[in-house]
Amino acid sequence: MNPKLKIIPLGGAGEIGKNMTLVEYADAIVVIDAGLMFPENDMLGVDIVIPDIAYLLERRDNVRGIVITHGHEDHIGALPYILPRLNVPIYATPLTRGLIEVKLKSHKLLKDTTIHTIQTRDTIQLDPFTIETFHVSHSVPDGIGLAITTPLGTVVHSGDFKFDPSPVDGQLTDFAKLAELGGRGVLALMSDSTNSDSPGHTPSEEIVADSFARVFATAEGRIIIATFASNISRIQQVIDAAIRFNRKVIPIGRSMQDNVKMAIGLGYLRAPEGILIRADQMHKHEPRELVVVCTGGQGEPTSALTRMANHDHKQVTLTSGDTVILSATPIPGNEEMINKTLNNLFRAGALVYYHDLMDVHVSGHASREEQKLMLNLVRPKFFVPLHGEYRHLALHARLAHSLGLARENVFVVENGAVVEFDAEGNARVAHDSVPASDVLVDGLGIGDIGATVLRERHHLSEDGFLVALVTLDAHTGEIVFGPEIITHGFVYTQTSEDLIAGAKDAIVHAITGHHDTGLSAKLKEVLSQYLYKQTHRRPMIIPVVTEV
Repeated sequence: MNPKLKIIPLGGAGEIGKNMTLVEYADAIVVIDAGLMFPENDMLGVDIVIPDIAYLLERRDNVRGIVITHGHEDHIGALPYILPRLNVPIYATPLTRGLIEVKLKSHKLLKDTTIHTIQTRDTIQLDPFTIETFHVSHSVPDGIGLAITTPLGTVVHSGDFKFDPSPVDGQLTDFAKLAELGGRGVLALMSDSTNSDSPGHTPSEEIVADSFARVFATAEGRIIIATFASNISRIQQVIDAAIRFNRKVIPIGRSMQDNVKMAIGLGYLRAPEGILIRADQMHKHEPRELVVVCTGGQGEPTSALTRMANHDHKQVTLTSGDTVILSATPIPGNEEMINKTLNNLFRAGALVYYHDLMDVHVSGHASREEQKLMLNLVRPKFFVPLHGEYRHLALHARLAHSLGLARENVFVVENGAVVEFDAEGNARVAHDSVPASDVLVDGLGIGDIGATVLRERHHLSEDGFLVALVTLDAHTGEIVFGPEIITHGFVYTQTSEDLIAGAKDAIVHAITGHHDTGLSAKLKEVLSQYLYKQTHRRPMIIPVVTEV
């Protein structure tokens, strides 16, 4: 039986972030990207979310490598968490490699990882796959798309792209290569769907430069700009504006400082001697001579900007003369954190600019007209929209239909689905899917936070908990200590003395004459009934019964 070619998204299909896609033929697998995602609001206490790699771990000997399209967190952020379990070679362009190395170094994984540097218009041989790379314009330099030639045809992965006529690095998306691939014949296209609900063309990055210039020209004090630490193009625009308006640039935060140092070393950031200074040198300059670039554009709780907004940053204290720019578009799910940070910035008296007020950020993703251009250049037989929430995928599919692709040749799938191609040129979505659940990272724990733990955290967040302590004589069953009650998040004990006293009475009454072994369960049931009757609340109840 002839092997099938398979496309399997493990992340990024039906969501924004945690991008990871597999291309599999016979006993060979190539992985495209390994990203993270921010937790949703109901994932209490969770730090990040990464793809489920159970399918890969079962086939670890088949994995030829991980090819990274660019250096954003939603494409490289899962590497430190999956490489200790799946140590396979990584292929990345120079800047992307630098961003990965900064990340792996902080996790003490760099020396154990094999990374191969690739270039645009490069060819990688990972039998039976021949992978050709081509440059795509995005909001970080060195982004690439991939053309993967397989025994059954060529599969193109667009990477995150837009057709920007004036990119910061001057490198346009490779129209010629895309047209060449289209002329050669493409079996299937996987393409970025993030902005498929945005009409027209995505604005050029030069609009941000113009907005920065307007702010820099009028700001009388310090300027503080928040963006992703991996957004090297935006950092370059900050440096360019600082040069023009005679300001010094201070990178704040470890990830920002490490990435700036790395990008300058590789030549991807152009910063004249003396333009960059350390935070401890700020006092030597007037506020009007300074611009701070830091993380926090998504309102992340531990980011530099959020700490500044909360007045607990060690190096920067906001004052009423500061101007703050959030150079980012909210990632779905982060709106609440961003709004909280914005409110705190306004409370501090800062002059704040964000995407609703000024063009201080433009998307790095193609809008509908550019998505049409990609489809028309590549001219695939089959189309699999990726990188977007379900509505984005569905709208991208509708766009493909409008350009003439038959409905049966367009596959709107979510994580874990398997799109199969056979030797006769047919394609379908397989009946069986692969594991693709969210893997939650909480502190040092990876995947040990499941649905049960999240339910308990929700329970605690809604009604708190109550601990009932009682010590019994092992021989007589009589109470020798207690009952004592401790509550957190339920009621304030000192103003609820009658309620607590009634709970203690209920415990004593339940223990009296109780001789079987299920006392803890009995106490839990009795207290639950009593407390709900008195308060209409259901705290988590933890009975602690000790015998002496």
